[in-house]
Amino acid sequence: MFHFGKLKSLLYRSQLTSYARDSHQSASPVKRINKILIANRGEIACRITKTAKRLGVRTVAVYSEVDRNSMHVEQADEAYCIGSAPSSQSYLRQDKIISVAKQAKCQAVHPGYGFLSENTEFAELCQKENIIFIGPPASAIRDMGIKNTSKAIMKKAGVPIIEGYHGDDQSNETLLAEARKIGFPLMIKAVRGGGGKGMRIALKESDFAETLESARTESEKAFGDSAVLLEKYVSEPRHVEVQIFADKHGNVVYLFERDCSVQRRHQKVIEEAPAPGISEKLRQELGEAAVRAAKAVGYVGAGTVEFIMDRNDHSFHFMEMNTRLQVEHPVTEAITGLDLVEWQLKVASGEELPLKQEEIYLNGHAFEARIYAENPRNGFLPGAGQLVYLRSPEATNNIRVETGVRQSDEVSVHYDPMIAKLVVWGKDRTEALNILRSQLSEYNIAGLDTNIEFIKDLCVHPKFQNGLVHTDFIKENFAQLFPKLHIPNEILVQAALASILHEEMNSLNTSIETKDPFSPFAVETGLRLNHVLKHTFHFNIENESHMVEVKYIEPDVYIMRVNKLGSWRKVNGTLRKKDDTLELSAEIDGIIIKAETVKLDNKLHIFTKDREWQLIIPTPKFVTAFTSQAEQNPYTALSPMPGLVDKIFVNKGDIVKKGDSLIVIVAMKMEHIIKAAADGTIEEVLCSIGDNVAKNKLLIKMTETL
Repeated sequence: MFHFGKLKSLLYRSQLTSYARDSHQSASPVKRINKILIANRGEIACRITKTAKRLGVRTVAVYSEVDRNSMHVEQADEAYCIGSAPSSQSYLRQDKIISVAKQAKCQAVHPGYGFLSENTEFAELCQKENIIFIGPPASAIRDMGIKNTSKAIMKKAGVPIIEGYHGDDQSNETLLAEARKIGFPLMIKAVRGGGGKGMRIALKESDFAETLESARTESEKAFGDSAVLLEKYVSEPRHVEVQIFADKHGNVVYLFERDCSVQRRHQKVIEEAPAPGISEKLRQELGEAAVRAAKAVGYVGAGTVEFIMDRNDHSFHFMEMNTRLQVEHPVTEAITGLDLVEWQLKVASGEELPLKQEEIYLNGHAFEARIYAENPRNGFLPGAGQLVYLRSPEATNNIRVETGVRQSDEVSVHYDPMIAKLVVWGKDRTEALNILRSQLSEYNIAGLDTNIEFIKDLCVHPKFQNGLVHTDFIKENFAQLFPKLHIPNEILVQAALASILHEEMNSLNTSIETKDPFSPFAVETGLRLNHVLKHTFHFNIENESHMVEVKYIEPDVYIMRVNKLGSWRKVNGTLRKKDDTLELSAEIDGIIIKAETVKLDNKLHIFTKDREWQLIIPTPKFVTAFTSQAEQNPYTALSPMPGLVDKIFVNKGDIVKKGDSLIVIVAMKMEHIIKAAADGTIEEVLCSIGDNVAKNKLLIKMTETL
């Protein structure tokens, strides 16, 4: 069981109640589960394995070829390869997963979230093959997975809904006519959608056709169905969801609500429980509405009922029901002291819910920050590549790190770019938020861009600190969340000192035999060499250049000056290996400052307790001349991220206008349309559909139209 702070007494009472109820129902037919197949990957597969092992349940992993050495494979008792990297050829192959489950003699399959977790056909196939599907009945998945059907059921059950067009006629003409009736802006949603996939906002009528096509394309790829529905767009709503649980005996409870309002690309960035500013009366109303929703579809297992809530009057409307375990379930576990995966296994076995509604208590406050491989300052574009350096916070009673990767693992272009989830608990929201901010400073990653600094800035934003959140929070507060970075002189001095010490360490690595000569931590020595009396270092950050002049004045001591301004500063320090990291200890004018440092190629990372600084060591101009010309040329189209070429809209000789769509790149469940930056004629298309392209890969050449 996962313990969070002062929840141990509640947890102990919960276990006693559970054991008593198990004994009471021992005469009832219960199918014990002692071996499960986890039909997923990454952190959720590791999360399920953790609980299964605690309960003595054996686990079987499945993996694609690129995941052969992954963490979820390592942790499972058995593992089977089910195909190549694309999920359509591996994690979505129902036949292969069922075949493995039967071969490994598993009684049940846990789908996690994503992939097959809300697939009606897979749930039915499990039942047909006499394998327990750890989730709701196929009928509930079907009813809740089709948004127009779910809204009709909810309306009948007395759950408030947002009106819109939920009809079967999917012709462009009908959808446009209905859109005009609803009015703009409006929301286009995939009928079988989830996780922000197939969801677009059409701000005005002239945007509708292209927005509709984009939503359909993404929906077809994600869910195999291009049908959409239309809804009136509620500006600046809150996204509040309720965790429910139901068993096969007709018992349904709610485990309070979570606020997931802060989002980008309609996907959550940070979640918390309980929702800030919610009264006990409203909390009960939300919970009871969610229970009615679950009962209306004969629900069984863990589910989440999502509501759109007006940020001002707190009126709420049903949005959708996620018929699976949610990514953000740990915050609910943190405030209740319960293990939801354990509950899933109990319910799937046929047991009653371990607790009744009146036995479930809310204690404290919890946050979950999703750590993604992405660049927030470049439109949150996802990234892919190796986690060359990774140090995460230490798990304690009130700090939890959910991850499926280790240092040196790859974040693959084929899957979601989430690296981990950092979950913290505090006795109240203020304490929990302070702990989150502090622990984010302990999360240091190099090799990939991440959103860690963005979440830190979010945590200290006054409106977020006061719980004034809504789904357009990032857009509304963009300037404050993305301030221009002004690098302190002390950081530049540390960077110069770190550069000297890294260079000396590398020199030692070439002359001293080590176990791993390529490791940045290969040498454990305080010895430093001083060959150069004067040196000038150049660093770039946020497109600004900085210079640090260095003079060696005596053994181990330098004087440094930044940008030829101010006085010279006396500097000395060391770079030592400490707990598998390199710690820089710099004494600047008698003040000792410590930081972690990593140097990768031309990038130097300085990790302080306040933030991470990435300093670029400029490449000589003659090397960058060609690249810079291509990047700045409006008559070229470069891939903004690593991904797969999904669509090509143009051919050689075509005449295009500025803003015309050229190519669609798909990566990590995200579709990105590359558009023409200028009017021109297509000179050359340098890629094909299905190509795997790197970031900044030249895809199309154009010439100016005469």
